[in-house]
Amino acid sequence: MGGAVVEVGPEPLAFDQVVAVARDGAAVALSDEALKLMAASRAHIEELAARPTPVYGVSTGFGAMATRHIEPELREKLQVNVVRSHAAGSGPEVEREVVRAMMLLRLRTLASGHTGVQPRTAQTLAALLNAGITPVVHEHGSLGCSGDLAPLSHVALALIGEGTVRDASGGLRPAAEALADAGIEPAVLGAKEGLALINGTDGMLGMLVLAIADLRRLLTAADLAAAMSVEALLGTDRVFAADLQELRPHPGQAVSAANLRALLADSQIMESHRGPDCTRVQDAYSLRCSPQVHGAARDTLSHAELVASRELASAIDNPVVLPDGRVESNGNFHGAPVAYVLDFLAIPVADVASMSERRTDRMLDRGRSGGLPAFLADDPGVDSGHMIAQYTQAGIVSELKRLAAPASADSIPSSAMQEDHVSMGWNAARKLRRAVDGLAQVVAVEILTAARALDLRTPLRPGPATGAAVAALRRRVPPPGPDRHLAPEIAAATELVRDGTLVAAAETVTGPLS
Repeated sequence: MGGAVVEVGPEPLAFDQVVAVARDGAAVALSDEALKLMAASRAHIEELAARPTPVYGVSTGFGAMATRHIEPELREKLQVNVVRSHAAGSGPEVEREVVRAMMLLRLRTLASGHTGVQPRTAQTLAALLNAGITPVVHEHGSLGCSGDLAPLSHVALALIGEGTVRDASGGLRPAAEALADAGIEPAVLGAKEGLALINGTDGMLGMLVLAIADLRRLLTAADLAAAMSVEALLGTDRVFAADLQELRPHPGQAVSAANLRALLADSQIMESHRGPDCTRVQDAYSLRCSPQVHGAARDTLSHAELVASRELASAIDNPVVLPDGRVESNGNFHGAPVAYVLDFLAIPVADVASMSERRTDRMLDRGRSGGLPAFLADDPGVDSGHMIAQYTQAGIVSELKRLAAPASADSIPSSAMQEDHVSMGWNAARKLRRAVDGLAQVVAVEILTAARALDLRTPLRPGPATGAAVAALRRRVPPPGPDRHLAPEIAAATELVRDGTLVAAAETVTGPLS
């Protein structure tokens, strides 16, 4: 596990803390304030449970069965039953980083003191994270209201020593066995705790935070790809001038244009066609309008970050324990705020990828590439060059357009019409993850193609920044030559885009890009 420790208390978690625990294996520790708040709210729940008057979620059933008063001797059985019955997911396993993010975010809500759980229940959840034990959660099962019930129930099932988990080495094991080997006592659930463990938006929020982290990197990589393509296609950088961009003061557009100016600075290729003999009036939209499209994507991402930050500050459960002692039913578990931005992000992801594919196609077309060989082939006709790499892009972009259709516009009623409108936010999150993965591959193919085109412009040299990116790519992918197996080169370029290596190479010249 990672060396960093993230303290979990009633305060909101930061984006980088969620990523650190989810992806990097950072450990967690409950703060003293969290333990104090949980102990106080738990004492209040136990006092309410002892009263003869029914209290929803404490001494009653749930959902459509909320009208039944549950006798004290059956309440522990009720909490275990709700976890077992709601752990009804199906399909492929969800990624480890998603499950860890979900566990952390549920822990933060427990630590707020608004759920009424026993401190030891939260400590058990923290212990699972620190031991690297990851419950098996399935692709299908959540309607995004009442939160991510089925996914969180699979986590809660492991907490009580049931179900299946992955241990720290990735092995598939019974939860009871993995907990025993880690020295963790399974949680024993009291009144209200089963519901408190499963009634949150933590799965869709975790995937949103992870997607935001990925898209921050990918949009900068898209700017790098665009700059390389503008250079390779003998385009102009004059359209990226600051005074032109200020005529339309969208903040994301300004950021993208500034990146393009920095990346294209001091390029021999750009300088080679600035003179009066250049007859090109203006570039195609896929070159000229890159800041407008990439910038709008950034502004959409900023809105998603705002929504995610509010959700990270939320304590979502039903019912909740309020500071004045009231235990109130509410609708805060509805996933609409998160679902909408998950859907919003899928639209610019598809559009940025679509523009990237158009620039790639232009470099491969002898009639539009400004003198480059057809398909950038070594011997056109004998060699196919990057012809089919563009096919791969086109196939992914087509899929991204389908993934841009909103999940949150749908609703299917459930629970005997008690839960008659749901968010489908989990589905929005799952398709966004696929879309983000597709965008990385599309941008990687453009960079791979643009680097080949820049190499073919010799003896003219690209700018120092784009040249540094080409050099970083060449450490993994050889320069132009006769046809060879392209799939490994696309995979290598995709890895370098995802981990930020290529942008970091350019930043050794430009300084930090946004």
